[in-house]
Amino acid sequence: MALGSLTYSQLVAQIQDYTENTFTTTDINVFISQAEQRIYNSVQLPALRKNVTGSMTSGNKYLAIPNDWLSTFSLAVINANNEYLYLLNKDVNFIRQSFPDTDSDFYGEPQYYAVFDNSSFILGPTPDASYAVELHYFYYPESITTVSGGTTWLGNNFSSALLYGSLLEAYTYMKGEADVIAQYQKRYDEAMQLLVQLGDGKNRQDAYRSGQVRVPVRS
Repeated sequence: MALGSLTYSQLVAQIQDYTENTFTTTDINVFISQAEQRIYNSVQLPALRKNVTGSMTSGNKYLAIPNDWLSTFSLAVINANNEYLYLLNKDVNFIRQSFPDTDSDFYGEPQYYAVFDNSSFILGPTPDASYAVELHYFYYPESITTVSGGTTWLGNNFSSALLYGSLLEAYTYMKGEADVIAQYQKRYDEAMQLLVQLGDGKNRQDAYRSGQVRVPVRS
């Protein structure tokens, strides 16, 4: 375990010590989960990436989205020659306008995709065969409140962000003093600056794909 890391039980104890309050387990889990959600939506970390493979069905213009999907990094068709052909992300209206006819004469190897709803992508053109696909995406990892062993990447590597994010939620719930909330906010912001430097800075220095979030890193 990394220096300064926090397990779930240690995090709970520190929240209670800092706030001098004994919360219910339900309340404290809400504070922690809200902090995790805020952090995961503020920075793109390697620990939040996942790869899955699947298949497109011939004649079906929709492709299911994984339940834990947050946003897409890339979607590729793997053709019969085992070549990766990366689809371009477009709006639904672009695909509808470009491929309006669903007749089989207009089927082909998909070139574009769009987020159709919270459970599926729409493809253009409609697949003319069953293609293997690989989706590289960002996802919500299991919360430290439920994960087996009570440890997560965030708790092990950036416990300060998790702690002060949780304290902000807890102290706001308590309607605490403004100066204390401001101090927690300051410490949280400092921790997040370091985390952004890692996730969107150092981990992007040699990235090929220019569409990634990237921030300058001091040498």
